[in-house]
Amino acid sequence: MIEVQGLSKYYGSVRAVEGVSFTVQKAEVVGFLGPNGAGKTTTMQCITGYLEPTAGRILIDGYDVCEDPVSVKSLIGYLPENTPLYEDLTVYEFLDFVGSVRKVPDKNKAIKKAVEECALGDVINRTIGTLSKGYRQRVGLAQAILHEPPILILDEPTSGLDPLQIDEIRALIRQLGRERTIILSTHILPEVEQTCQRVLVINKGRLVADSDIETLKAQKAGTSVVVEYKGDVPPEAFQVFGNVTLLKEEDSLRRLRIAISQDTDPREEIFKMVKDKGAVLLELYRERKTLEEVFRALTENEPHSTH
Repeated sequence: MIEVQGLSKYYGSVRAVEGVSFTVQKAEVVGFLGPNGAGKTTTMQCITGYLEPTAGRILIDGYDVCEDPVSVKSLIGYLPENTPLYEDLTVYEFLDFVGSVRKVPDKNKAIKKAVEECALGDVINRTIGTLSKGYRQRVGLAQAILHEPPILILDEPTSGLDPLQIDEIRALIRQLGRERTIILSTHILPEVEQTCQRVLVINKGRLVADSDIETLKAQKAGTSVVVEYKGDVPPEAFQVFGNVTLLKEEDSLRRLRIAISQDTDPREEIFKMVKDKGAVLLELYRERKTLEEVFRALTENEPHSTH
């Protein structure tokens, strides 16, 4: 559905994006993560045809973004970070205007469907300038889906919203993603975990990860094992597995953290040792990194651009 091949975008000698390649399949919801200034918005604007790449190729359902922009734009609904809305118009008037500009067939039916999907029925006759930020984002989403595109590109869709509005927009995105391909650009990690099946991570203009979330966490798994047990086994006995930190000690109950290397997993041996020494194992697990920790590791350790 979406194929990005070696995308680069320069502004003079300044690199915004370089050598980015990925594909997004039909009906897949993909999170596009990166720190502010990492190249997310530039990539989104190249995909939607608002910016021309310096190098590389982008195909949308087989159409080249640069060679056939009209066909591409008919397939994409775009919600930019700062949605351009006409504040003096009512919600209906704005959607009617957008439908006319895009030459949407059966415009009234399309408006009705978009209003229903985005839950705008209660405010359809209100002036956009009087709406809350959450409702304004809903209007932005409604204009993005008005022509019933199979692909949605959403750039920071919950930016500036309060917690309740964020939950509402996330729920709406999940609903829209049931029948559409979505790329969701954000730097808010819970947004990705709650709405996306897969994540792309960009840093300093380069793609540094492309994986489903659980696989990404596993690849960047924690380098420690936590064990809790009751019995007469001194913490020093676990030093054979790695450096030991005593986390808790109450009578015969002990809780330890054992530092291990990335490519080892001594849990089976630890289980056997505890059992053989007559102790009762209460808990044993490899610590998992949160998505936030994985994201930080991917973006903090990348070398700075020389451009």
